[in-house]
Amino acid sequence: MSNKIRLGILGGGGDSLIGVLHRVASSMYDSYQLVGGVFNPDLDQNIGFAEKIGIPTDRVYKDFDTLIEEELKLPETERMQVVSVLTPNFLHFPMAKKLLENGFNVICEKPMTTTYEEARILKDILDRSNAIFAVTYTYTGYPMIRQMKEMIASGAIGTVQKIDAQYYQGWINPIIHDGEKRAATWRLDPEKSGISCCIGDIGTHAFDMIEYVTGMEVKEVLADLNYVYSDNKMDVDGTVLLRFSEFVKGLIRTSQIATGEENNFTVSIYGDKGGLKWEQENPNYLYHLTETEPLKVLKPGHAYNSELSLDGSKLPPGHPEGIFDSMGNIYKGVARAIRKEKYHPGEFPTMNDGVRGMNFIERVVESHQKGNTWVKV
Repeated sequence: MSNKIRLGILGGGGDSLIGVLHRVASSMYDSYQLVGGVFNPDLDQNIGFAEKIGIPTDRVYKDFDTLIEEELKLPETERMQVVSVLTPNFLHFPMAKKLLENGFNVICEKPMTTTYEEARILKDILDRSNAIFAVTYTYTGYPMIRQMKEMIASGAIGTVQKIDAQYYQGWINPIIHDGEKRAATWRLDPEKSGISCCIGDIGTHAFDMIEYVTGMEVKEVLADLNYVYSDNKMDVDGTVLLRFSEFVKGLIRTSQIATGEENNFTVSIYGDKGGLKWEQENPNYLYHLTETEPLKVLKPGHAYNSELSLDGSKLPPGHPEGIFDSMGNIYKGVARAIRKEKYHPGEFPTMNDGVRGMNFIERVVESHQKGNTWVKV
């Protein structure tokens, strides 16, 4: 009998990028075995996809409820131990809720739910269970982001005093200006995506990243969002001012109409003794700035990095570690937690990250709707 963790997946079929990312990530470190799931809502497509990726079809189910019902009939030593939820946003909550209530561990795409209230309900259920719950804020798995976190915690840049995160994409630009296209895109449908598009999709990445690397919590936000057209109900661009305390401020700049941008996510943290900068499109470089020494460029895999960073590096120095590796590190941390092994709390985002992310989204929208006023998080 294999000692790999038995994994099920919901969604991610067809040509889904996120599906490939999760499947490849789960295969790293030899910790998981994909045993089944529901990849597509159409059963024939579901079976065909399973055959295409080379897994047995006996545990590829017609729908989510059937998966729960049939898996619970199996002995505990055979049933799925963890299920990854890769569906559109509006399905995250009902699926995660039922999985937790039936004793499954969960790995959930972000945003975790479509409302803060749903997130609080999930947290209450999790608190009454022994389950592990991870939210895939993928970028926290990068080795040099983990190095940034450890350097800030060790005082390498002194007391944090300025925080700046930018996440620019351009993919909605060709869609937003076409009435038919924007009406047909689920990301711009509040019933499927929640109350926010840009902030909910990529702004939460920036928010979680800031709190992850600094170890600080945002206390208040002031937001100005852009919807571009009056009939568009979802933000596609926005700027959010942040207050961590009276003397620590920051901002998040997000856009999905930044024409020509691909996945331009950058994080800059400045302390009274130095600064750290990281760019997702060049993720193997962490820039360390000071006023007294030349610019330092840190790279993954070297002995000068922290234990947490090195644990997330699979390759020797000079070999790029990318988005698949980042997600793989999250899956590795979840595997350690499921197996009740010792793990660093920074190895994967938890339910708390998901709850705070949903609170952030709602407070940002509230701030904008109230005329760009400060709102407590």
